[in-house]
Amino acid sequence: MPRHLSGLLLLLWLLLLLLPPTPAAPGPLARPGLRRLGTRGPGGSPGRRPVPAVPTGTPYSGAGQPGGARGAGVCRSRPLDLVFIIDSSRSVRPLEFTKVKTFVSQIIDTLDIGAADTRVAVVNYASTVKIEFHLQTHSDKQSLKQAVAQITPLSTGTMSGLAIQTAMDEAFTVEAGARGPTSNIPKVAIIVTDGRPQDQVNEVAARARASGIELYAVGVDRADMESLKMIASEPLDEHVFYVETYGVIEKLSSRFQETFCALDPCVLGTHQCQHVCVSDGEGKHHCECSQGYSLNADQKTCSAIDKCALNTHGCEHICVNDRTGSYHCECYEGYTLNQDRKTCSAQDQCAFGTHGCQHICVNDRDGSHHCECYEGYTLNADNKTCSVRSKCAGGSHGCQHLCVDDGPAAYHCDCFPGYTLNEDQRTCAAIEEARRLVSTEDACGCEATLAFQERVSSYLQRLNAKLDDILGKLQADAYGQIHR
Repeated sequence: MPRHLSGLLLLLWLLLLLLPPTPAAPGPLARPGLRRLGTRGPGGSPGRRPVPAVPTGTPYSGAGQPGGARGAGVCRSRPLDLVFIIDSSRSVRPLEFTKVKTFVSQIIDTLDIGAADTRVAVVNYASTVKIEFHLQTHSDKQSLKQAVAQITPLSTGTMSGLAIQTAMDEAFTVEAGARGPTSNIPKVAIIVTDGRPQDQVNEVAARARASGIELYAVGVDRADMESLKMIASEPLDEHVFYVETYGVIEKLSSRFQETFCALDPCVLGTHQCQHVCVSDGEGKHHCECSQGYSLNADQKTCSAIDKCALNTHGCEHICVNDRTGSYHCECYEGYTLNQDRKTCSAQDQCAFGTHGCQHICVNDRDGSHHCECYEGYTLNADNKTCSVRSKCAGGSHGCQHLCVDDGPAAYHCDCFPGYTLNEDQRTCAAIEEARRLVSTEDACGCEATLAFQERVSSYLQRLNAKLDDILGKLQADAYGQIHR
């Protein structure tokens, strides 16, 4: 018998291994027909529908957006006036009440606490209502969480309507630390209960909502779902939550973090800024442009600034706009840009050797130049090359018969056949006439020379005779003077 029993047990074990796994039952946060967490409805919403989570504090690289974005995290909690209304009736056991306080502290951890940020108050209720501390009591997380930890349960009874009324009349007042309507700070209340209200909640909750308070209702275990719906703001699937036990209520804290999150469109990349997205806090942003660009009327796209047109460029000659929205200076032809990148100096193009002149390059005052030619040459139509100038063709040579070019600016005169060039190298004489003139001139010249020589000799003879007479007289006078 024991042998058969052991075999039967082994067979059952094998069958269990072969059976498909049974689908898991819905968890306490997966109750059908309820949205576990969403965003606020119309009027003073603290946030839009959460985008898939990106860890807070993740730097934004700005990929694909010129200039990137200013801001560190995907979201930052919006400033709120937040009041927790917690049920501490006898049905909530001490350990369960501790879980509620942990849930409250965890939500506080996700918020930016401060006088200018989120302010928190706690209303504790059962059959009576007690305001544990007001919105203006604590301005830092540490003291706030310490105050939450010291809250103790009250007594029997579940006076949810009275608790909401007390929060509206005493907790959400300016005297208690709530900010006025001009501040546009949302007023939010989160009520946590595990039972059915023992008073009327419908009317008082309606008055609270009408006064601008947004109500979230969290039900635990035996909580009455219809009462939760009467308390909560619209849409209900975003304001009513249910958990089956206090042991899992802490999981709702992350959902509220998303709800109260002010999404940073600069980090999410939904800003549509062409260049730079600037986070302004509270989920707001504005667009800016890179240097050299201006924001267009749509407040998103950018256009390059025409700095040349603004006439503030400082360029001495020419201002040229660049595609980047900046500019650079250029100079007129024949000038070079100085080191200051704004002023210009005339170029010595003749010294550069790039002038192209065949003979002579001459710099002009305006930074340009012109070409000239050596004497005897003329500048061609291209204003660079030179051609030999023909003085014979110019008609200024002075030759009586023929002008003959000898090269650059040189020439000589020649005569027609039967003529010879005179000594002036310009005029011409017939060859026979020249011979006759030479013969006549030679004969006349000899006779004239002889006559001139004879006249000179006769004159010299007469002069010598007179000199002899003068000398004789002088000698006689001198001798007479000596003998007297």
